[in-house]
Amino acid sequence: MSPASTGASTTVGAVTSVPAADSPDSRLSPGGPGYRRMSFALFLAGVATFALLYSTQALLPLISGEFGVTASDASWTVAAATGGLALFVLPMSALSERFGRRTVMTASLAVAVTLGLLVPFAPNLTALVVLRAVQGAALAGLPASATAYLAEEVRPKALITAIGLFVAGNSVGGMSGRVITGWVAQEWGWRVAVGVIGALAVACAVAFRLLLPAPRHFVAGSLKPRVLAGTVRDHLSDPLLRRLYAIGALFMTVFGGVYTVIGYRLTEAPFGLPQGIVGSIFLVYLVGTVSASTAGRLVGRLGRRGALYAAGGTTAAGLLLSLADSLPLVLLGLVLITAGFFAGHAVASSAVSKTATHGRAQASALYQSAYYIGSSAGSTVGAIAFHAGGWAGTVGVGLLAVVGVVAITVLGTRAARLAARGFPPCGKPA
Repeated sequence: MSPASTGASTTVGAVTSVPAADSPDSRLSPGGPGYRRMSFALFLAGVATFALLYSTQALLPLISGEFGVTASDASWTVAAATGGLALFVLPMSALSERFGRRTVMTASLAVAVTLGLLVPFAPNLTALVVLRAVQGAALAGLPASATAYLAEEVRPKALITAIGLFVAGNSVGGMSGRVITGWVAQEWGWRVAVGVIGALAVACAVAFRLLLPAPRHFVAGSLKPRVLAGTVRDHLSDPLLRRLYAIGALFMTVFGGVYTVIGYRLTEAPFGLPQGIVGSIFLVYLVGTVSASTAGRLVGRLGRRGALYAAGGTTAAGLLLSLADSLPLVLLGLVLITAGFFAGHAVASSAVSKTATHGRAQASALYQSAYYIGSSAGSTVGAIAFHAGGWAGTVGVGLLAVVGVVAITVLGTRAARLAARGFPPCGKPA
């Protein structure tokens, strides 16, 4: 049982981040004081994060047209942002151990939204990619700090639901960003569209800071590099955490590839849809909002591994359906892909928070790093595959990633069976 479950102190060298003198019963729970404010604040943070992070994704055909570049070149405006986040999420998590989760999340959002207001003025593709990379690095303070905040401030039984609501905010941000940019860009161009997203993110950031309750169970620690390195080494040596990191990366490879390329597919033959309609396709993100927020119930019925099998199977079915040259079937495929991805992500990310017995911010940061590396890889490889083999090439990349998710989950199932027989493998079963 983790220290968070017992109320005991969790220490990483000199870093302590657990319930202080308060009883574990003082942590937030559904229906209790502060829980609704906390949930809505982090929901808004998720909206701002995904709206900014993927603000150019639905606009790639327009960016390609203005700068005269290919889909794979334009995809770097997405890959650079997610890559910047992946590289900086671990250092940002270390800062949150020293200066506090709320402080780091607030500073990250402030810098990111400021950059969001500068992105529309990028004079060329290189400048745009650089601005997006820095913006992604700024956003790195949100994901790991948010999950660590929840692990410290929310009762263990409510943790999956609370993280699911944060992930649901991601889905709403991703959806609203793409829908808004699609229609705005159709009338006024992609630059005005990303400017509107920047303004939306400013509003979310202000509301987040006003609503989020002050942490009650955080104790600041030092920033000793040796301590951080030791914590990272501990997490990477845990087979269960390694599997969860790989699962998050593979799910995001599918999602990043599909949603980077789908705009090109739907604006080309046989569909030929206008930009506003293509942006509205991202309303299917609402399915992700539901699947992420109900992930706790799915785990309750099927168990963690069963939920991952279900999420992987749903994603694969959606990929296969999307191969059809029928718009209704493509849309149904996107619905299934989105539902499977968000469910799998919510299950895997909450499992990381529950598994880590110390250094939760670093454990979450490593997951987020793997997750966004998967996004960058999916965006880039998916676009290259589309250029080489059309939509079938992108689907092929996605199916390979799903096979990886299933294979890793099978390894976890085997580890659990060996452990039940008294012959545990090296580490914990998934």
